[in-house]
Amino acid sequence: MSTYSISKKDARIRKGSGTSYFYSLTKTLSFVSLILLIAIVISIYLNSKNILSWDFIISTDWNPPAKQFGALTAIAGTLISAVIAIVFAVPLSILCAFFCSELAPRKLAILLRGLIDMLAGIPSIIFGFWGLIVFVPFMRDYICPFVNNVLGSIPLIGSFFQGPPIGIGMLTAGLVLAIMIIPIMTAMIIELLNSVPMQLKEAAFGLGSTRYEVASKVLFPYIKSGVLGSSMLGLGRALGETMAVTFVIGNAHVLPTQILMPATTIASSIANEFAEATSAVHANALMATGFLLFVITIAVILLSRFILAKYSEDH
Repeated sequence: MSTYSISKKDARIRKGSGTSYFYSLTKTLSFVSLILLIAIVISIYLNSKNILSWDFIISTDWNPPAKQFGALTAIAGTLISAVIAIVFAVPLSILCAFFCSELAPRKLAILLRGLIDMLAGIPSIIFGFWGLIVFVPFMRDYICPFVNNVLGSIPLIGSFFQGPPIGIGMLTAGLVLAIMIIPIMTAMIIELLNSVPMQLKEAAFGLGSTRYEVASKVLFPYIKSGVLGSSMLGLGRALGETMAVTFVIGNAHVLPTQILMPATTIASSIANEFAEATSAVHANALMATGFLLFVITIAVILLSRFILAKYSEDH
């Protein structure tokens, strides 16, 4: 009997069964979710199309009383804080995942995995409150002076690492975001490391490889695409984070040319100002920034898919 006839027979058996009803239900819910997403995006666009333009995107003016609005300051703050978070989160997540998966004793690994999962579930407002009460004073007293005095003295690029040492600013927001996304990325990388076939590791150890050589030549090349995907997911989370960033970034509509200066992000601007947007122009400007955030997030997702597809073709 051919595979085609077996498939047709299985389809007839499933027809009218609980499996077919469940399939229809999930398919319907998927279409409903897609329609809702499209409706939300269209609604935001229609409410912001009057102000959404290239001049709005590249303008740094944000003066609600004068009804002057530009999105560049919020876009720059969003991108820079997210990049800072990824720069710190990716290597730390890889190291934590490698320790939990390959080095830690089994009981300690189970304990650490539970703590990581617990940290991943903490609401972002808790991270923001902790950042404001605990982390900002630490940054003000120790990290900001170090960055100003040491990194700020580097020729050509030193000015980027300067700024007011008040503890609130771009660097603090990026570090708080990194602390938020490290547990999520670590949990994903642990699963990736656990998916590496044991035969590969045993063969490498059998050839006399050290743990470092096994990690660098076997484990991480095997999961490289997955690590890239988890990094992109972390970047997407950092781009859209609101409350944690709002507490520690300073919420200043200025173009962030220094890493220690206060700034703002798209999500923070919307959270801070939408309830107080008394004019239609102000509300439309905030909706326009929200639409731009959606476009940026979609662009990051598409870029990650393209990179993963390209990597899969090459390997």
